[in-house]
Amino acid sequence: MRRSTLSHISRRLAVATLVCASVTLPMMAKAQNLQEITYLLPAPGTLPAFGPWMIAQAKGYYKAEGLDVKFVTARGGVDVAKQVGAGNAVIGGAIGDTPIIARAQGIPVKAVAVLGAGSLTQLVTHKDEHIESPRELKGKTVTVLAYTDTTYYALLGMLSKVGLTKDDVNIQAAGPAGVWQQFASKKAVGMAGVPDWTVSSMDAGAQVDILPADVYFKSMAQAILASDDTIEKNPQLIQKLVRATLKGMKDIMADPKAATKVYVEHVPAHKGKEASILKAFEMYNQYVYAAQKVPGQMDEVRLAELQKFYVTNGVVPKEVPVKDLYTNKFVMGK
Repeated sequence: MRRSTLSHISRRLAVATLVCASVTLPMMAKAQNLQEITYLLPAPGTLPAFGPWMIAQAKGYYKAEGLDVKFVTARGGVDVAKQVGAGNAVIGGAIGDTPIIARAQGIPVKAVAVLGAGSLTQLVTHKDEHIESPRELKGKTVTVLAYTDTTYYALLGMLSKVGLTKDDVNIQAAGPAGVWQQFASKKAVGMAGVPDWTVSSMDAGAQVDILPADVYFKSMAQAILASDDTIEKNPQLIQKLVRATLKGMKDIMADPKAATKVYVEHVPAHKGKEASILKAFEMYNQYVYAAQKVPGQMDEVRLAELQKFYVTNGVVPKEVPVKDLYTNKFVMGK
């Protein structure tokens, strides 16, 4: 081979090496420059309820915003609010009404997005009980997660709309597994539950009727919480987290089958359970995510009515200005 040919090949290899370096180094730098974020969830992230968050992570929506999000499980939504309010995390997940409880305890957090216009809670009953109204629960057993959980407050709200109180129904706080297991085994005629538990009950053989809490009592969907301090000092970060998470929700709404595939690949604990995950996503679409004019937007009137209920029932001592409980600026700004 001629020297000139060898020299030409060497130059081409050198150019190729430089081109590869020019592409690889920025990519490496970009990966190294991702901002690490601790995102608190009120329950294990492997639950289908957190599908939007897991899909946003799986499809790189957080990374596209320059963020490396690490999910950490807290002990419920109020604990998330406490940790976020104390500055131990910049962001967290809870329910849209959690700021009502948090503000009453002096915790400075707001809901910065609500994932859906519906309630996370539904009244689920056995089909052969033929229960068409909460009024028919009088004297019967209904399970909830806990007496301090949103499912319990939603059940109380539903009962109040038909003239019943907690004393008229045998309400059992059964825990995260017992809430649906006791129902599925017919130790209870109903449960105040979320789609995850409803699917688990159906997988266990229960034939169910579903009555959305919204029909009687407009409780809230899941929400994203941030502290007053972070909202004021680092709004760009909150905007990025909200935008990425809402993309995950929109993916489930647009194509639950495709979302199920992405989700199961990202959360391998659900491999082989694709049919159940799809069923759960379809329920979230139908009962929780749907009918929200602007994805993520808080309904101020609904929140105000909910706060009045919490005060009337002694959950919180007094009302605070509704504007202190939420902001819609991060869902309106794209």
